[in-house]
Amino acid sequence: MDRKMKSAKIISIIILILVQFGISVQPLDAQRVRKVGTSAAAFLRIFVGSRGSAMGGAFVSVANDPSAMYWNPGGLAQLKQSSVYVDHSPYLPGLDFNFLGLVLASRNLGTVGVSVTALTTERMLVTTPDHPMGTGETFTAASIAVGITYSRFLTDRFSIGGTFKYVNERIYNSSAAGIAFDIGTIFVTPFYGIRLGVSISNFGNKMQMLGEDLNVRVDIAPDIQGNNQSVVGQLKTDRFEMPLIMRVGLSWDVIQTGSSRFTVAVDGVNPNDNAQSINLGAEYALFNETLQLRAGYNDMFLPDREKGLTLGVGLNIQQIQRLNIQVGYAYQEFRYLGGVNRFSFAISF
Repeated sequence: MDRKMKSAKIISIIILILVQFGISVQPLDAQRVRKVGTSAAAFLRIFVGSRGSAMGGAFVSVANDPSAMYWNPGGLAQLKQSSVYVDHSPYLPGLDFNFLGLVLASRNLGTVGVSVTALTTERMLVTTPDHPMGTGETFTAASIAVGITYSRFLTDRFSIGGTFKYVNERIYNSSAAGIAFDIGTIFVTPFYGIRLGVSISNFGNKMQMLGEDLNVRVDIAPDIQGNNQSVVGQLKTDRFEMPLIMRVGLSWDVIQTGSSRFTVAVDGVNPNDNAQSINLGAEYALFNETLQLRAGYNDMFLPDREKGLTLGVGLNIQQIQRLNIQVGYAYQEFRYLGGVNRFSFAISF
């Protein structure tokens, strides 16, 4: 009885947080808080995985596949098999987004994951005021994060996990680097099919762009004749915080039968580089989880939002010798930049 009372108290506290989160969205909008573009490594905000993307980003309490390394490291403990996971999106024009993950599951020691996230550009021409059509040189830009995740169950209903990652952003001959940490938990409530999830992502140091491209020739004494006019100086760039994100989510398996499942989810998102928002999502699984249909909506109540409707589908193929293959597709609507497609592939063994 005491255990049930404790669980009920935890649920009540988190529900109150969600309610307060929803109430606080409107005042923030009224105050016209604008923090867009104030963080470094913004690629860390790009969704990972066709499942979470298709559910509109309402995934922090659902995350139970390898993409949990992005959404909520506490969910990685729910994996019963080791997995290799690949996610690819021909993102906005000129950009490619890729995620590669390896998960090693152990019932007694917990679950370990290794991931690489990369946002890369096409090769572009170097232009200058004297050569606006190009100098003949080309350059590229890339943002990469390498992470190590550990997750385990503390009780049969409560799992926790963390991710340590190295982040690097590079453009031409200049780059910025930093270290970040994610932490997350999932609590399976005693109420049928209801889960709660909380995660904090990208807590780390500030990043500053450094490199040869910031070098400039300086005449330190322009009023004096005959001095050295070729002294090399360097432009000093500002230091920016990483995109710290707090997610609080609630999901419910409304239908759970022998062959089908219908799940609805809602996430409250509180980033340090934008206003608060809410994501909604749903997933309908058929034929014993063989086929999943997904839909969602991004960034509700967000001023000047760019994202919107999401749709997707997943297929789970059972093979011999406990080998599973999962493929997924997601579509993300953008208001002004067109739609974005995402494809994921996983092998569990």
